[in-house]
Amino acid sequence: MPQTLTPAQAWQQLREGNQRFVEGRSSHPNQDAARRTELVSQQDPICVIFGCSDSRLAAEIIFDLGLGDAFVVRSAGHVIDEAVLGSLEYAIDPLNVPLIVVLGHDSCGAVTASVNAYETGIMPQGFVRDLVERIMPSVLTAQRNGVTDVDSTVVEHVKQTGARLLETSQIIAKAVQEGRTAVLGVCYHLAEGKAELVSGLGDV
Repeated sequence: MPQTLTPAQAWQQLREGNQRFVEGRSSHPNQDAARRTELVSQQDPICVIFGCSDSRLAAEIIFDLGLGDAFVVRSAGHVIDEAVLGSLEYAIDPLNVPLIVVLGHDSCGAVTASVNAYETGIMPQGFVRDLVERIMPSVLTAQRNGVTDVDSTVVEHVKQTGARLLETSQIIAKAVQEGRTAVLGVCYHLAEGKAELVSGLGDV
């Protein structure tokens, strides 16, 4: 059935799922054969999660979700490129997903590499350099604000990523303006398993 959740209702479901995960009482919803059959001809996710590729950041697990619940897009350091934007726009139209979550985490390797490049002036080789170049604007903003440690820089990068999505994609910006979706910045803490809200664009 088509989802009718507001951005606030979608975020509430994610918060409740994360709380279950933190407390060790995950319910593992929508992971049975009946759910698999239900989704054969359609999908109706309640959110799109644009997160880092880190193996410790499995979105469906940390928010206690199941099959068909989340449209997930991942790249190292949740770096934006054309493929990411196209994937997110597909989630907004035609899937009409009411919430975009930008999901970062502490001890992020991509952000660490970017902070190291800023401090040493030495850029990494290969395509990791491309990742660092795309993260560097967030590092520069953090440094201007007196932020030098990696985890606080991750928070700044999450905020900057959310803002860039609206600046770059007219489809996402229009959906937020019309109240059809919202863009939230969330930082995941590896030790506690807690997903902390750090920024919001739109009505939630």
